[in-house]
Amino acid sequence: MHKAAIHFVTSMSKNLSLRYAALVFLAAVIFPAAAQAQSAFDDPGARTAAGTSGDLKPVQEKVEAGGVLVGSSSQVVVLFRNDDGKPLKTGAINLYPSSNITASVGENQCAAEAIQPGEICAVSIQVKGLQAGKYRIEMLMRHEGRAKLLTATINGSVEKAGDGGTDLANDVEVIPNEIDFGSLNESRSQVKAVILRNKTSKPITINDIKMDAGFESGFTVQSNCKELPVGAACIVTVMWAPQQKGPSTGTLIVNHSGATGVAAIEVTGEYDPEVADVAEIFPEAVPGKGLLTSSLKEVNFGTGVSQSSSITASLVNIGDVPLTLTDIRMANSENGVRAENSGCRPGVVLAPLEACPLTLTWEPVREGTIVDDMQVLHTGARGVLVMPLRGTASRAINKDAKAINLSGDYGANAIIEKIQPLSMDEILDDGDAVIEDGDKAVIKKPSKAEKKSGDADKDTAPARVVDVRGVLDGYTITSYSAKRAIISGPGGSRVVFEGEHAVIGGVLWEITMRPSAIEFRNGDQKVLLLFDRSLSSVNLIGTQSGSGGTTTSSGTSTSSSTTTP
Repeated sequence: MHKAAIHFVTSMSKNLSLRYAALVFLAAVIFPAAAQAQSAFDDPGARTAAGTSGDLKPVQEKVEAGGVLVGSSSQVVVLFRNDDGKPLKTGAINLYPSSNITASVGENQCAAEAIQPGEICAVSIQVKGLQAGKYRIEMLMRHEGRAKLLTATINGSVEKAGDGGTDLANDVEVIPNEIDFGSLNESRSQVKAVILRNKTSKPITINDIKMDAGFESGFTVQSNCKELPVGAACIVTVMWAPQQKGPSTGTLIVNHSGATGVAAIEVTGEYDPEVADVAEIFPEAVPGKGLLTSSLKEVNFGTGVSQSSSITASLVNIGDVPLTLTDIRMANSENGVRAENSGCRPGVVLAPLEACPLTLTWEPVREGTIVDDMQVLHTGARGVLVMPLRGTASRAINKDAKAINLSGDYGANAIIEKIQPLSMDEILDDGDAVIEDGDKAVIKKPSKAEKKSGDADKDTAPARVVDVRGVLDGYTITSYSAKRAIISGPGGSRVVFEGEHAVIGGVLWEITMRPSAIEFRNGDQKVLLLFDRSLSSVNLIGTQSGSGGTTTSSGTSTSSSTTTP
């Protein structure tokens, strides 16, 4: 067929007007593929299926993204292919989403470098659901191809995350989504923690955190949340100290720089206090506090008390930290009960498991029963220990008849000795010697050798003191005159005379009659025993009924002939 065509062209070459048409026909017969490569009716810039003409196009013009939950985010990937014959570069990408979502460009691989012919690149779109319903995103991308602009469509739906209602998304996730303190029956503060988490791809600033509730609700909030980087979290502390009985409600509000600008959760609780129980003497142990207890729950002096009586209790700190006694006092200071200033006293510090003795002395000031309480103030749990004081007195104690110690050196330099009791012959032979009565500490006169050796160093020798305190306690003057008197005590009654030496209470005394009193002297120690004039009236009444003796007025100190020695 080719030879026939050539013969035809040769035969027609004589006519020059037909030569050009012959050449065109010959080219069409010899090169049929080239004739099919491009049509005279096509756009010269258009690409054919063979790839000799084209542009940047989406692999799928409509991308089905599926569903996303309200408040959640999902990633949608859109693919693009370069159908042009040369590399193409992409430009800006604009997104136009529906109102029920937010959309942003995540990773753009198409912008990294020029897209080679036939190469595919990907662009990820982050979609966040705001409100339930279908959504649509129109995507525009600029490029260097002939069209300069291409479009792609993303379709999907936003699904509800809860049971009905309108669910709004939030850039700051609040965990948990509500706080319920439940029912509280104790008057103690409750604390719960709330976590704020940035679930977006951008940093978020926390502008303010507050609790919107009534003052009586007792809700307070504390937090140091300021900046939340991507994926970061912080803690908000919600405290509840109820002030009134019944339910309490409030709202925790978080203002932030995210798209929604605010997040909130509900806070609830109910205060239903129990009926208060009667407080016990000793409270329960509290960590970090001392706890003061006593060996006695009640101090009871019993009945028929007619003289000074004392009871000692041990105060023990059973807590885990030291405590300090700040005060010890009686509720009624007129009952004659006092705490001795030895052992337990204000200022004493008790270490854990340490104890101190507390001695209470009762000298009845009237006949009858006392109802009193001892109060021990301290720095431990509860701060006060209250112990009941009870007792019944058969008579009052007359303090005017008590022995009064007038002098005596009981300092650190005094030497107090204990000696064996001396016989009466030894006492008469050495009038300066004394004997011992029970545990009373007394001192004897130095021997002749001691006297001789003591002359040289008497200025430096320590003072030798006779401890006569309490020796004459319980003795009273039942009858008194200027030269002699009758005293009554634990050993019975006896007559003492002016200027005599008498052994009373195991101590040798020098007797001196004073106006309305008797002075008992032992060395430098002096004890004064007062005469209660009221006793003379009693004695006078007894003598009038018994022996008919003479009487005097109640103001004189002369006794009847029966009682006066």
